[in-house]
Amino acid sequence: MKTKISMAGALLPLLLASCSSMSPAPVEDREVTTRVRAPASQDSAGVQVYSLQNPAVKQLTAQARNAERAGDFDQAGSYLERALRIQPRDPQLLQHMAEIKLQEEDYLQALSFATRSYDIGPRVGEICSRNWRTISVAKEHLDDPKGATDAETRAGQCMNTRPKGL
Repeated sequence: MKTKISMAGALLPLLLASCSSMSPAPVEDREVTTRVRAPASQDSAGVQVYSLQNPAVKQLTAQARNAERAGDFDQAGSYLERALRIQPRDPQLLQHMAEIKLQEEDYLQALSFATRSYDIGPRVGEICSRNWRTISVAKEHLDDPKGATDAETRAGQCMNTRPKGL
């Protein structure tokens, strides 16, 4: 009897250690990539408007992206919070934070950051499209299907491309 208990006692820490070392699903498997970033990027052939960022903000944004790729959304959010203290009205930073909140399944905060980004950001281009796609996904998860559909429609209106044939 003691042998069985000691073997189980020895295996339990190994099992727990293997579970705790499992990393979260890669970002590519999440809604942000498939429903927000990829469609906006595919439609980004038109006019693009980006804010100027100081070097500290660029560095913090790069660190946030690396943390996000590693699945560490808390750390990514911390880097973005620091960047937002430097440039609080940067639509790119606000949108990136919205996408982090979306990945953390904090849909109210994702909606808030995406809306703030749109309110002060460009009305055309990839950032605008990502704003509305984020709003759409957040509203869908917040049980607002009409709001989600309306936001998805608005995302398509952000792209300002020249007509085909010109």
